[in-house]
Amino acid sequence: MIERYSRPEMAAIWSEKHKTDKWLQVELLACEGWAREGTIPQDAIEKIRKAQYNAQRMHEIEEETHHDVISFLRSIQEQLGPEGRFIHLGLTSSDVLDTGLAAQLKEAGQILTVGLQQLTDAVAKVAVEHKYTLITGRSHGIHAEPMTFGLKLALWVDELRRHQTRLAAAIEQVAFGQISGPVGTHASVPPQVEEYVCEQMGLHVAPISNQIIQRDRHAHFMTTLALLGSSLEKMAQEIRHLQRTELSEAFEPFGSGQQGSSSMPHKRNPELCERICGLARLLRGYAVTAMENVALWHERDISHSSTERIIIPDACTLLDYMLHIFTNVISGLQVDAERMLANLNMTGGLVFSQRILLALIDKGVGRQEAYKIVQRNAKKVWAQTSQGAIKGAALVDALSEDAEVTGYLNRQELEELTSTDYYTKYVDYSFKRIGL
Repeated sequence: MIERYSRPEMAAIWSEKHKTDKWLQVELLACEGWAREGTIPQDAIEKIRKAQYNAQRMHEIEEETHHDVISFLRSIQEQLGPEGRFIHLGLTSSDVLDTGLAAQLKEAGQILTVGLQQLTDAVAKVAVEHKYTLITGRSHGIHAEPMTFGLKLALWVDELRRHQTRLAAAIEQVAFGQISGPVGTHASVPPQVEEYVCEQMGLHVAPISNQIIQRDRHAHFMTTLALLGSSLEKMAQEIRHLQRTELSEAFEPFGSGQQGSSSMPHKRNPELCERICGLARLLRGYAVTAMENVALWHERDISHSSTERIIIPDACTLLDYMLHIFTNVISGLQVDAERMLANLNMTGGLVFSQRILLALIDKGVGRQEAYKIVQRNAKKVWAQTSQGAIKGAALVDALSEDAEVTGYLNRQELEELTSTDYYTKYVDYSFKRIGL
């Protein structure tokens, strides 16, 4: 992943050095396992424990062999001398690659878990702050009924918590190692060595393998990251909409020296949220590739290998970055409660149409008849919007002049039906349901 979207801790996990360090750890632990079985002499294992690889020499050998694991092994064996014959004893390349990858994925997953928790906490904090801040609820992009900004964010908290559960399960499922030899029969390396290596690396042992860890595990992990990215996109997109000039209800942070446009000094663009939306598309693409990697030929091929060098490090790095910047967006979110209220009132009370409909039904008017009565008057109010925001209680004014309405509801009753308290009476109940 490019440096622009990489954070140091996650980038370090996916560095070439850290990957190769994990390979070395697997190889040395396998030798320890063999020593426990009595296959490697004690004097040899003492020397093997000090073994190192040579990165420069690896690259030189790979120019000849075109095989990264062989190049890695030869760079170790050249330094060890006779004891080098015990390195990689009974193993196949995927034992090293997949077990090392599992360790990296577990480490990356821990960083993502922390980042997701930080975001969840940040959203919860703002949700509580704006628990009763009125805002227009919108469906199809059109004013619907009053709600609160806190409810909008509390919904996100609940969703992010579901992702915490999903991510934990995905990490658990991908943190499996194997040391089972060619085609997974254990013919050349006993299960005891496998169990020792995985235990020492903090990994589960794959109950059964062929020559690789099965890629449904990795696809589960990658689709989980993509799904979380899609939720971040949804949330970022909402802030983008709320920041539009026509709404101007909430704004992502904007530094004192920040510039939104090279040509228009007035511009304040939601560029962080737009970035999240764009990067979420990459994650979904990576998830598709991960699912394509599940179906391999017989006991293995390496059609998955080339893609995983890109998609797994990139997906982890991108999601880590997305969680970080969206946490900053939420923590620094600027909420204009007055503008939210002004926008709620801009249609002259149309947002109260359902409550008036229900009141007419309660008075004995048939539902379809009551609907037509309210809709007819709502159309009159909509016609006024071409002149800008509607001043005053235009819907109540129109209904008060309709004889079919006043036969059931007087003006005072109509005005009482436009109280926003009606729409916030269960807000606290919803918050308690999710523990906020």
